[in-house]
Amino acid sequence: MRIHSTSAKEGERGFSYVMLMVAIVVIGVAMSVAARQWKTMVQREQEADLLAKGIEIQNALALYSATKKAGRVMPGEVYPQTLAELTKQPKPFLRKVYLDPVGRAEWDLLRAPTGGIMGVRSKSRSQPIKQRAFPLVVRHFEGKPTYYDWVFQFPNPSMPTLVLPGALPPGSAPGQSAVPGGSGQATPLPPTNLTPPPVSPPPPTTS
Repeated sequence: MRIHSTSAKEGERGFSYVMLMVAIVVIGVAMSVAARQWKTMVQREQEADLLAKGIEIQNALALYSATKKAGRVMPGEVYPQTLAELTKQPKPFLRKVYLDPVGRAEWDLLRAPTGGIMGVRSKSRSQPIKQRAFPLVVRHFEGKPTYYDWVFQFPNPSMPTLVLPGALPPGSAPGQSAVPGGSGQATPLPPTNLTPPPVSPPPPTTS
C-alpha cells in the first residue's frame, strides 16, 4: 500500500513538472511575439517621424532657395551652409534643427556641387518597413532597400521639371524640336516661291 502511494506521488510530481515546462515554453513564445510586435510598432513610428521631419527640411530648402533668388537671375539653386541657417529670424524656414529619428543622431548631409546643403538622409542602413504609398514629394522612395537611400533633397526626382511655353527643355540645343517625342532636329519650313505667277495677256477683242 505504501509502495502504491509513493508511485502515485511521483507520477503527480512528474506531471506537474511537464505542465510547468509547457507553461514556460508558452509564456516564452508569447513574450517573443509581443517583443517583435512592439519592435515593429516602434519602427513604424520612427519611419513616420523620419518622413515628416525629412519632408519639412526638404521644403525648407526649397523655400530658402526661392527666397534668396527672388528678384535676381541666378543659375541653379542657393543652399544654406548649415541647417541652423534655416531657423534664423526674422523669417525662419525651419522650426528647429531636428535629429535623425531613426539613427537618433545627426543627419548625413548631402552637399551641393556649388556648395551648401542640398539634402539630408539618415545614417541608418536598416531595411524600412514602408515600401510603397509614399507622399508625392518623395514617391521615388518606393522600393529603396535602406533608410540611407531615403534622401530628402531639393530638387529631387519626384519634383516635375516645368518647361515654359516656347522654352527649350534642359539639354536641348537651339534648332532642336521642343515637342516631346520629336526627333530632336529642327523641322524645316516648306520653301516659299517668291516669284509672282506669269500674267496672261487679255483676249483679243472682236469688232
